Amino acid sequence: MKTAIAYYSRHHGNTEKLLKAIAERFEVTLIDVTEKTEVNLSEYDRIGFASGIYYGGFAKQVLYFASVNLPEGRETFFIATCGNPMKGYFNSIKKVTEEKNCKSLGEYLCLGFDTFGPFKLVGGLAKGHPDEGEIEGAVEFYSSLD
Repeated sequence: MKTAIAYYSRHHGNTEKLLKAIAERFEVTLIDVTEKTEVNLSEYDRIGFASGIYYGGFAKQVLYFASVNLPEGRETFFIATCGNPMKGYFNSIKKVTEEKNCKSLGEYLCLGFDTFGPFKLVGGLAKGHPDEGEIEGAVEFYSSLD
């Protein structure tokens, strides 16, 4: 199954760490949405979206990319890193994929070092994350999609 993962990982590269570990073990195409805003995804059967969490949801760049490029009816999955895990982080991206009649295969969320906004004043949240266990968890999550 041909797979692409579109992602945004700028703050500390937390999300990219997970994706690089997945790409080392599986044949996936990684698409940095800051470098490519329009990509023909019609050749991909399964499309993942990955992001750090910003203001309670996926990065606006990933949401835009999905709304413009995601073909109808694809299998999708989601990966995110955050400083403070809470429910609802996947709602924004799921809304976009549901509008395109896509099937959600699952989601993976783990801690990621966060110094965004006021967290910078206290030295950040979740220092040292994602750790090796969380990175391996992302690989296991991806593996479970098959």
